Formats: sequence, structure tokens, C-alpha cells
Amino acid sequence: MEGKGFRDRIREFDSKNTVVYGVSFDTVDENRAFAEKFSFPFLLLCDTDRTIGLAYGAADAPDAGYAKRISYLIGPDGTIERVYESVDVNAHPAQVLADIG
Repeated sequence: MEGKGFRDRIREFDSKNTVVYGVSFDTVDENRAFAEKFSFPFLLLCDTDRTIGLAYGAADAPDAGYAKRISYLIGPDGTIERVYESVDVNAHPAQVLADIG
């Protein structure tokens, strides 16, 4: 699971002044339960109306049942620095850390 990799390396992200967020179409209660189950030290944002998913290409329609697994690396100025359209869940946290530098 992708989130576990970010959880397990969160101190490395913290040391690079990087904030990790997850976004899903799940409700607040569902995301809270999921985050507690896996001890995620980062926020899971709820995009129940698919606004974020549509804006970032994770959903093709407002009634999409699930989000595509896409990641964005966003710089301190809000500029998208990198888009990860295809993610290897095991290697992705290390890839992002390498890209942060």
C-alpha cells in the first residue's frame, strides 16, 4: 500500500520540510478509520464531491467511483513541480524523496 511507504518514511519527508497529504473520495469517518488503522501520520483529505479529483485528473467525471492513483509534487510556491501519473506503490516514496533532493 502506497500510504504505508509514506508513513514509514515520514521523518525523511519532515527533514526536507515536505508535507504529505493523501486525498480520496471517502468520507471523513472512512478516512479517519483508515488513517487510524494504518497509523498514518499525515492527513487524508476528503474529496467526496470529486472537486480535487477532477481538477487534478484523478477522476474523469463527478460520479467517478474511485480515484486514479496519481501523485503531485508541489513546490513551496504552489507550482506543480512533478506529476506521477503511474505509481509503483513500493518505490514511489523513495522516488519522491529523490526528486525533492
